[in-house]
Amino acid sequence: MNIILLGAPFSGKGTMARKIVSDFDFVQISTGDLFRENIKNGTKLGKLAKSFMDKGELVPDEITIGMLKNRLEEKDCDRGIILDGFPRTISQAEALENMAKIDAVINLEVPFDEIRRRALGRRTCSKCGEIYNTATYKKNTCQKCGSPLFQRDDDNLESVNNRLEVYEKQTAPLINFYADRLFVVKNKKDPEETYKPVKNFLKGRI
Repeated sequence: MNIILLGAPFSGKGTMARKIVSDFDFVQISTGDLFRENIKNGTKLGKLAKSFMDKGELVPDEITIGMLKNRLEEKDCDRGIILDGFPRTISQAEALENMAKIDAVINLEVPFDEIRRRALGRRTCSKCGEIYNTATYKKNTCQKCGSPLFQRDDDNLESVNNRLEVYEKQTAPLINFYADRLFVVKNKKDPEETYKPVKNFLKGRI
């Protein structure tokens, strides 16, 4: 079974993906991981991607799609995949249709006011990268390794509003594109409550 996770920035896609992987043993694929793996291994596509990233430019679709195509051909993907962060545009979705059969698209609905609150309250561990939120975690040090937490430069209102604007223009149209395979999940404050209907939905499909 192949799944796409849709949702605005800070909607909880990463958390949702980890829960699905834990329960169903799917392979999680994110564009960030693809870039890091290809750059680390010095692949031709990785070197091309790095040349754009070093200049602060967006990596062209054909490079990202090439990396994804190579990843989907690996044997472990046979047990099912979760795509997190791809596709982001209609053109990417159309390219994906020629690479993999997408069985379900899970869309995480979170009000933009809640997304802004999450973004401004996010804190990241300076050592291990663990993420916390001031709404639920009040300490200034990491629970796992004890290192100081910090607020990322792009976790500010202007940056978040810009990301939401890009999402509305480029990614939100995918909701209609995948209307025939869409499962909508309403955000709950408790991640377990948000995940429960997703788990039940997937159990009924596998």
